[in-house]
Amino acid sequence: MFPATIPLLTVLLLALTLIITVLMFLTRKHQDRSLLPPGPPGFPVLGNLPMLRGNFPHRTLQVMAQRYGPIMFLRFGQVPVVVVSNAEAAEMTLKSHGSTFASRRKFQSSEYISYGSKGMVFSEYGAYWRNMRRVCMSHLLSASKVSSFAGVREGVVEAAVKSIKRAADGGEVVNVTEVVSHLVEDNMYKIVLGRSRDEEVNLNALLHEVFYVSGAFNLADYVPWLGFFDIQGLTRRFKKLGKAVDQVLEKIIEEHHKGGSGSGATHASGNHRDFVDILLSLMYQPIDPRDEQNQVLDRTNIKAILLDTIAGSLETSTSIIIWALSELLKHPRVMRKLQDELTNVVGLNKLVQETHLANLTYLDMVIKETLRLHPAGALFPRETNKDAMVNGYHIRNKTMVLINLWAIGRDPKAWSDNAEEYYPERFITNDYDYRGYNFMFIPFGSGSRGCPGIHLGLAMVKLVVAQLAHCFNWELPPNMTPDELDMTEKFGLSLPKAEDLLAVPTYRFLLKST
Repeated sequence: MFPATIPLLTVLLLALTLIITVLMFLTRKHQDRSLLPPGPPGFPVLGNLPMLRGNFPHRTLQVMAQRYGPIMFLRFGQVPVVVVSNAEAAEMTLKSHGSTFASRRKFQSSEYISYGSKGMVFSEYGAYWRNMRRVCMSHLLSASKVSSFAGVREGVVEAAVKSIKRAADGGEVVNVTEVVSHLVEDNMYKIVLGRSRDEEVNLNALLHEVFYVSGAFNLADYVPWLGFFDIQGLTRRFKKLGKAVDQVLEKIIEEHHKGGSGSGATHASGNHRDFVDILLSLMYQPIDPRDEQNQVLDRTNIKAILLDTIAGSLETSTSIIIWALSELLKHPRVMRKLQDELTNVVGLNKLVQETHLANLTYLDMVIKETLRLHPAGALFPRETNKDAMVNGYHIRNKTMVLINLWAIGRDPKAWSDNAEEYYPERFITNDYDYRGYNFMFIPFGSGSRGCPGIHLGLAMVKLVVAQLAHCFNWELPPNMTPDELDMTEKFGLSLPKAEDLLAVPTYRFLLKST
């Protein structure tokens, strides 16, 4: 029985919608699929969604692609989906039809948490997205801006080294995941928010949950009428998280309005306004002077941009660093080779500085190999904004496209029979760029919709991995061998290591500064 609070008319409308949905599904089964990519048959109403149950949908899709091919057609409820699982197929979609595959589908999570997709990450392809990207690149994410923050990054990493040294002196087991998460958070707070991390403004825990629940396959996104029932409880969680995130962002903005602890903060060179100050200085100005509608940057736009920036800075950088350090602990040969390079380039008894990074070629291979096996996100989502023909297949407008980065990085046809092995030396002869020019290696996506924070993220990742490998020898906790180190991932918008990394550090050299 339906609850008495649901009007009879509503029940009848829902029943009618269900009947129409089933009839549409049955009709499609008999339509000509000759121009669609191959794919498995689906279930009534839900389509292929039940096939992705479990914790690792990226792995399930990889297995399915081995049967149906690298361009595979699925249906998630009422939404047509194309899954791309190798480099050649990715190039055909992202390069040959770049603008056609450059939009993003709107999800319920972004509606409640990301201010209706008013930031940069989830907005549709078009003038608004280009303007949001321009604001972020001009004031925070360009190579020159990232370089100007080098002193901030070096400072927070050095503070972390001192903290780890105290633990090393006591022979303690260190929760490396926690340490790295805090130092990445410290860096973000100083650069973006112009303040030090404190418990009153704690975004990290909130954003961990945001990344996890937003990565779930939400039935309401694919079968809209099921959203009324909130079967998975996700709508309630989205609303609660959205409200909590908004309260924190409002507190940050109010502090800057009132000239509080964050306003006007400077970095080491003394001439840096933090990102919140810059955005507030642009408020109520036209987003694009050429736009006849004269849209302005309002408070909601600013909060959406801040959320995108903070989330990208925290979750993905931490995840990549932890995967890199975990692989180094699992492969002592690679750790020794990296430490030898650090000793030769940086010298003993000296901290790594960002000026050293360009000369650390083996470190670069380590980071690339980490990103190949452990991309920041397993499934890179796009949506078509018009019909397209790809490899003889008809991809309709408003089709969701999932680029399976996890599968592309482990494709034995591209990476040889040792594709599952962590072997940084493969990049000696395969010097692929991080920006996705070669579609075998696209950890940050490719084209105009590729990750705009690549410079900011790589600077932090390389410095932290280099510094922690240079200053310390690391061992796994007592009675644990490298083979026993759990390397399971946790699926969401990002792909972090499921279990925290624990290790015992030993200080490698003495520093007068400590």
